[in-house]
Amino acid sequence: MNQTEFAKYLRQNMTDAEKRLWFHLRAYRLNGKRFRRQQPLGPYIVDFVHFGSRVIVEADGAQHNDSESDKERDAWLRSQGFTVLRFWNHEILRQVDVVLSVIYDELGKREGVAFEGSEKDVGLAGRR
Repeated sequence: MNQTEFAKYLRQNMTDAEKRLWFHLRAYRLNGKRFRRQQPLGPYIVDFVHFGSRVIVEADGAQHNDSESDKERDAWLRSQGFTVLRFWNHEILRQVDVVLSVIYDELGKREGVAFEGSEKDVGLAGRR
């Protein structure tokens, strides 16, 4: 299965926390911002991304507990100009308003920040 097919599989099989967060991020619901979900980005697939402000949101379960691979992934994403926000699944399920507030604040901080390049520059492999 290639990366694009795997991303599609992940979109069809989201966790409860991802579904809950996507309900609030989809269709420009968070302050009119357009997020993509389960998006291939370079060698990785990120849970949610807002390309305009280069903010990535990750919903993490127990398998991510201080994972070395997550540290490497985050370092690569930061090297591409992205900010990575990580939330535990239980935080999303129990305190979604707090999670959304943190995301909203980060988007505000990065509003108007100019970035060179485009989605293609970081390996965006989505539908066209």
